[in-house]
Amino acid sequence: MNEMPQPMFYGNVRRYPHFPIRAYSIPFAHFEILGCPIGDYINCANFIASKRLQAHKLLLQLKDVAATDPQVALTILRLCGSFCRLSYLARSTPTDLVLEAFKLFDEDIHHCFMDCIGFATSDEAWCQAQLGLNSGGLGLRSLSLHSSSLLSVPPVLLIQKTYTSHIPLTNFNSHDSPIEKLSVNSIIPSPVSQKLLSSKVNDHCFQNLFDRSSPANKARLLSVSAPHATSWLSVIPSTSQGLLLDPIEFRVAVKWWLGLDTSQGSQCAFCPAHSLDPIGHHTLTCKCGGDVVLRHNALRDTLVHFVHRAHASVQVEVGAGFFPDHSQSRHADILLQNWNLGRPVALDISVVSPLNPSTLAEAGATFGAVLEATESRKHQANDEKCSALGWVSTPLAVDSYGAWGKRGFIVFSTSCCSACNPQVPAKVTGFFRPVLQLKHLLN
Repeated sequence: MNEMPQPMFYGNVRRYPHFPIRAYSIPFAHFEILGCPIGDYINCANFIASKRLQAHKLLLQLKDVAATDPQVALTILRLCGSFCRLSYLARSTPTDLVLEAFKLFDEDIHHCFMDCIGFATSDEAWCQAQLGLNSGGLGLRSLSLHSSSLLSVPPVLLIQKTYTSHIPLTNFNSHDSPIEKLSVNSIIPSPVSQKLLSSKVNDHCFQNLFDRSSPANKARLLSVSAPHATSWLSVIPSTSQGLLLDPIEFRVAVKWWLGLDTSQGSQCAFCPAHSLDPIGHHTLTCKCGGDVVLRHNALRDTLVHFVHRAHASVQVEVGAGFFPDHSQSRHADILLQNWNLGRPVALDISVVSPLNPSTLAEAGATFGAVLEATESRKHQANDEKCSALGWVSTPLAVDSYGAWGKRGFIVFSTSCCSACNPQVPAKVTGFFRPVLQLKHLLN
């Protein structure tokens, strides 16, 4: 067996007369069983090397795919070509025997990713890319980092309390905070899932990256890790559903998402007095040229499209001139009829940047601080006027990375589609978030 065995059967097999002798009498030291290498360090390393060679064939093909469609290439890399290729070996082989081989496999994935995207990544950007989608990463999980969590809870722990190998848990605890350390005795009474342990490693990596980041990058990381902010990365690319980005757009979006320099030291085309900042704040907030208005209208039109699919009555840009002072301000970007007890709801869309210098400290300290402030400001400005018209005022605040304010978007995404037509909410919401995120990125 391996130097630090993960036994598949406990007990003295000789007590069972019908147990075949050849099942436990093995005349040689190195062999493979159920796709798992049994033997010393050299044997396990050679076995992993052969698996790396098989995986490398796919990585070479992905480079060809990425030349014309990097979005498809990255999706295949995440779902079929990276972590999942060797995760079974990480679950079945002691970490200390294969850790170095797993690190080499991680390097293969890193190089393939850079070839697919077409640019080099910094250490911080690659660390973010290795995070899960729910943490703002690209889902290219590190096999060497997560292997200890995969091995820490072998199935035998569920049925056998005499497990004595502490090495997997020691490896796992080295990635975790001191107050979260686990022991064999602590997990035997109530077994911990591999998913939970892997999520702890992911959270620890995110926190390490966050702690050493600048204030602007802290605000960015909190936004990209917001619920559903990575919907545009998790979808299957489809032209018919509007979920496929142009290759140049996708490469720039990924570069911007990872906090890499997108400015190339150039000036703003619409206001030459301003130099473009590396993290892209001015590019997304420049009010010259009309891009801000185009993005706002694209989000509004996408929301209206899904409301129409729910067969609901909707009006756009309503409210101007409704008051005696003939004010031209519009209190409803979208007005939905028969919303709450027969009252219409007025949705007011606001796009904000978490990198605004005036609110950067709050955005980098608490997720959603800028969005909540924007929603509160909209309530103060519109609630009284909307109430006089018999409307329910509901601000929809979203930041430039796709993080939505809690109150407004929950009201729309969970209640609007189902309340308007209970027959089609699943169909309507199936592509709602990713399409909305892609429209947000494209404008």
